[in-house]
Parts: sequence; C-alpha cells; structure tokens
Amino acid sequence: MKAMSSSPVDQGKGLSSIIIRNMVCDRCKAAVRAILEDVSLPIRGLELGEVELMRPATEAELIALGEALRSQGFELVQGREAVTIARIKAAIVQLVHHEGDPATKVKMSEHLSGALQMDFSGLSALFSEVEGVTIEHYFLLQRIERVKELVRYGELTISEIAFAVGFSSAAHLSGQFKKLTGMSPTAFRKLGGPRTSLDQVG
Repeated sequence: MKAMSSSPVDQGKGLSSIIIRNMVCDRCKAAVRAILEDVSLPIRGLELGEVELMRPATEAELIALGEALRSQGFELVQGREAVTIARIKAAIVQLVHHEGDPATKVKMSEHLSGALQMDFSGLSALFSEVEGVTIEHYFLLQRIERVKELVRYGELTISEIAFAVGFSSAAHLSGQFKKLTGMSPTAFRKLGGPRTSLDQVG
C-alpha cells in the first residue's frame, strides 16, 4: 500500500486521512467507497485500509461513518497507535495477497518501512506491544491464508504454491502449514479447505 501524503490526524479540524480495519480486497474497497458516498464524504484517494478525504471530517460525520462501517463489518480506527497498527496490517495484506510475482516482491521489513515511512524496528516493537505477537508471526499467518486460497483454487502444485508465497521449499511450506492448521496442504485440499476469513487472522 502506498503511503498517503496527508497526516492521519488533521490538527484540531477532524480527520482528512482515515484508517479502516477489515479492508482486505477490492470488493471491500468498493463497499467502503459506497459507504463514504452515502455519508457524503468526498474521497481524494482510497487504498486497502486507508482513505484520504478531500476535506477533514467533522466529529458528527465520523460518528455516522463509524456506525455505517460497523454495519458492513468494517471498523473505523482512531488513535495514533491504533492507526499505525491498522496501517501495518493493511500493508502486509497488500504485500501477501496483491503484489503478484514473488520475484518482484521486496522484503517485508522494507515494504513496511516504505509504506509507513517509519523505521521497521519501531514498527516491530509497537506491533508486538499492542498485538501480543510479532509482525513476523502476523506476516506468516497471512502467508498461510494465501496458501489456503491457492490450494482451494487447485491450479498449482504444492511446490508451485510454496514458490508463489515465498517459502523456501514445499517441505518448508508443509511444515509451517501443519504447525498452524493441524493438517498438511494436501489434506486441506482433499477436505475442500473450509474458508477462514482474513478478518479472523487480524
């Protein structure tokens, strides 16, 4: 996710850039865009997890927006630390699920530093303190969710999936997958792979 130019907090005038939790796909972006239009908040830019408005929102508008978002399964994130955590998660989701060819992917730490314009060590410390798990573990959980998606599609071998998601080998992928899900990718495929929401991971 590209970092937006506006500060998350517009001093004393409401929010011009807002963070929304549970935006994980293009359908989510379309749903949030529709909600913003319904509450008459003009959009300058929209990325996964983050929306930049044409003007700061008033307190009343934020209350209305928060209620509308909750009704659709989203959450308006407020407070500087909460905003940073939400942006970290959105950037990881972007990297894992939407960046395409693994050969072109940057390292997770570089991706987060670039997306948030902050030092990775600071982001890592904050994430661990607030979430109770490391950024690396959250990143691994997202990669396993991506593996589940690809296994369900049934178009790639386990080795091909391992390469696509950045694991060193099919054996490495299978070991991590079984550790976190209790079954192998092959067994998951045979079961038809019950879908786990990305929201449940975050």
